[in-house]
Formats: sequence, C-alpha cells, structure tokens
Amino acid sequence: MAQGRRIQLRALTGAERSALEQLTRAGSERADRVARAKALLAVADGASLTAAAQAAGRRSATAVTHWVARFNTEGLPAVEPRHGGGPPRQYGAAEQERILREFRRPPDRRRDGTATWSLTTLQRALRQAPDGLPQVSTWTILVTLWEAGYTWQQSRTWCPTGTARRKRRDGTVVTTTDPAATPKKT
Repeated sequence: MAQGRRIQLRALTGAERSALEQLTRAGSERADRVARAKALLAVADGASLTAAAQAAGRRSATAVTHWVARFNTEGLPAVEPRHGGGPPRQYGAAEQERILREFRRPPDRRRDGTATWSLTTLQRALRQAPDGLPQVSTWTILVTLWEAGYTWQQSRTWCPTGTARRKRRDGTVVTTTDPAATPKKT
C-alpha cells in the first residue's frame, strides 16, 4: 500500500487566520468554501489531515492534502474552487466586460429593435457589433449579468423597477418614478 506524502501547512498570518475564521462563521457563504476554511484551520491548529477532513465533512484526507498544498502556494485564493469540469470557459474578463458594456448602453429602438434589453436582443446586438462576440450564447450573457449583480425581473426586463419614461404632449421626455413600486411587488 502506498503511503501518502506528508505535507505541512505553512504558518498562517493574522489576516489569513481571521479571514478563514470569518469564512467558517458566515451563514450565507458557499459550503465548499466553508469546508476548505474549516479544514485549513483544523490543520493550522495541529489536527491530523484525517481529523481535518472529518471537521470539514469529508471522508478522505487526500482532498485536505491538496487544499493545504494549494494554500501553501496561493494563500487565501486557494479557498476558492477552480473550474469544476465541463467545457472550458470561452470568454474571459475582457469578453465579459464587453458584454457588460453593451448591456449598460441604452438600446436604440431603430438599430436594436427594442426599448429594453432581453437576453436575445442583447445577444443579437453583441453578435452584429463589429467589435462584438459572434458566437456568444444567451447563457453566457445571463451568467455574466448574474456575476455582475443584475437580476431578471418578473416584468421580463432588466430595468429598474418602478421607473418609466413618458413623452409629454409638448415632446419632452421625462422619467417618472412610482414611489409605491416596492410595496406593490409584495
């Protein structure tokens, strides 16, 4: 039977320890990040790799060994999970910024054919733009918008709820805001 290699966790700095402890107490944090933080803190406190795996809710110490090795080289970013399989991401940070830049541009009714962005109209605009993304999917756009903090509203728009642009009889366009928009949603 092959013996696993012995690995030691480097000494934690005060900031690293406090960040890991904060991660373990965060109720809204992802479970995989919490498990990694618990295991790393257990190893830092002198527990064996097997005990650290059990503290993190894992059965095998092999994963903890990989987490410790990664933490020794990367530091706190080692708590973040890497790409977990499937096809590799085709669009990096520059392409995601291009999607967000197009999304933040107000649509032109004549050129874009819409007054508000939907996933398909945004996809069409990105594919037709000279500096756009000719193969972008609506799923890629959706994930990019989610990661940027935008949500799809029940009204099927990405617009701020409770605001509308009205054209007056004299031709001026004004933005009106409904003060009771939030209570109406509930």
